[in-house]
Amino acid sequence: MATGADDRSRCHWCTDSPELLHYHDREWGFPVCDDVPLFEKLSLELFQSGLSWRTILAKRENFRSAFHQFDFNAIAHFSQHDVERLLGDQGIVRHRGKIEAVLHNALQAQDIVCQEGSLSAFVWRYEPHMGWEGKMPPEALSLAHDLKKRGWKFVGPTTVYAFMQAAGLVNDHEEDCRIRDRVESARKSFKRTRC
Repeated sequence: MATGADDRSRCHWCTDSPELLHYHDREWGFPVCDDVPLFEKLSLELFQSGLSWRTILAKRENFRSAFHQFDFNAIAHFSQHDVERLLGDQGIVRHRGKIEAVLHNALQAQDIVCQEGSLSAFVWRYEPHMGWEGKMPPEALSLAHDLKKRGWKFVGPTTVYAFMQAAGLVNDHEEDCRIRDRVESARKSFKRTRC
């Protein structure tokens, strides 16, 4: 547990910068049900692999611009020319494998929408039903396995679990974190209105 500039308790990882604090207080763990923001979160977690989240967060607007706001229907039409363009974009992480994975995963996201009705319906099927706070739930392994089976790339269990934390499938705010109850309340409302 850490204390922010306002002397309130928060998760230990978020007090190093104002950007992390804002992300923690306003986004991390709050449930997301729209397909495009879900695809964005999964793609950014993919890019974060091996890097700090602070690095990705600092470049997030550049990523959004470069990847058409993570509209996977638009990204599915990207070509090799777009890969080269993205490799030259200093505002994002220029890793060929990760860039190509996002383009490939956009096609897989379209397939999921055709088969399951929405990416959201598919992803939320893996919401853990027990408290696994701070530990990787078996559903993260199952989701990673199913995504790989469907052809997704760069979606190992650690990346998928980070995505589940970010998208609100789990509430991993620390017990004494001042945001934990807000996230739990948002999750309960989400379950009642399920998109």
